[in-house]
Amino acid sequence: MNILVIGAGGVGASMASIAESRSFFTTFTLADVALDSAERAIAALDDPGRFRAVQLDARSEDNIVALIREVDADIVVNACDPRLNEPIFRACFSAGVHYVDMAMNLSRPHPTDPYHQVGDILGKEQLAAHDAWIDKGLLALVGMGVEPGLSDVFARYASDHLFDSIDEIGVRDGANLAIEGYDFAPTFSIWTTIEECLNPPLVWEKSRGIFTTNCFSEPELFHFPEGIGPIECVNVEHEEVLLMPREIECNRVTFKYGLGTDFINW
Repeated sequence: MNILVIGAGGVGASMASIAESRSFFTTFTLADVALDSAERAIAALDDPGRFRAVQLDARSEDNIVALIREVDADIVVNACDPRLNEPIFRACFSAGVHYVDMAMNLSRPHPTDPYHQVGDILGKEQLAAHDAWIDKGLLALVGMGVEPGLSDVFARYASDHLFDSIDEIGVRDGANLAIEGYDFAPTFSIWTTIEECLNPPLVWEKSRGIFTTNCFSEPELFHFPEGIGPIECVNVEHEEVLLMPREIECNRVTFKYGLGTDFINW
């Protein structure tokens, strides 16, 4: 298997580090618009023999297709922020290779009444392409990060093995937000964080379907384990609210972040 990972930030570089000890692939190409970022990630490996760093402007679908063919990729892992999903997703379909991303295509809020009417949902174009990918014999795993992704796997496992029935699935994300030496330190892409927090949050209910609410609505104090403790969590737009009801029988799905007042007021 030949793997092409697009994006040499924290996620892409970590993939290369983890893959170094795995034997299931033949080549691993790490591509980034900043070649030095990809080169640093490869240089940090103990045994970089199967790895290669290349420069790629992933805004161009043609550039992506050309690189897929050059490295004879079997699968492309999109480790970029979701602004680049569309050209990478389309390029994989055009080139006939499998695809994985960490988060789904960006939403477009309703143009005139975003807090009362649903616009174009996260991943709309990707979900609409489902049958076309099947017809072509290709697999696209979208929203396969930690959340969305691992959170969805946990929910499905709980549904299949732990509970007879489920009323509500509540995804809660919280952490110790104080990082020594930093007045403000986001734990991942700050652009993505701001973008999803400014969009109208989504809630799904069996009786209503998908609907939007006000930003940072329905605050609740959630007690996180492992010494993290109580953190106030608020509604934020996220893919789980769209994905979980597709496969799990329940009455309500919500996603809430423990952002902290420093972030909300920043």
